[in-house]
Amino acid sequence: MGNLNRKTVLLDTNAVLRFLMQNDEEMYNQVAKLLITNDCITTVEVVAEAVYNLQKKYKLTRQAIAERIKDFSTLQEDLLMEETVVLYACNLFAISNFDFVDCLLDGYAKVKGNPVFTFDGDLRKQLGVKFFNG
Repeated sequence: MGNLNRKTVLLDTNAVLRFLMQNDEEMYNQVAKLLITNDCITTVEVVAEAVYNLQKKYKLTRQAIAERIKDFSTLQEDLLMEETVVLYACNLFAISNFDFVDCLLDGYAKVKGNPVFTFDGDLRKQLGVKFFNG
């Protein structure tokens, strides 16, 4: 993200969804153009909300959601904040029954080394030694 002639733009959930679903041609084209002409950033929170919507509203499979988010991440360097954590979470989400936020927490533990405290027994098992128990 070094081009001084370009502006860094935060993408909100609706913009990400319109791009991923391509269900509104005009909005899709606006986001596509934005991605070509600007450095864009998508926060972890936006990705989590997009995953929730893709699953609940659009009824996509966990695998399809993970693939769309991973493909989206390749559109621009540094498009996703915490990209390694998000991609880890996508892979876990595709093969597990964990909700996406728990996948992110496991990603922060396994990728970044942050121990996680939780009362969720299944997440504790997934975290293994990365569970913080004081």
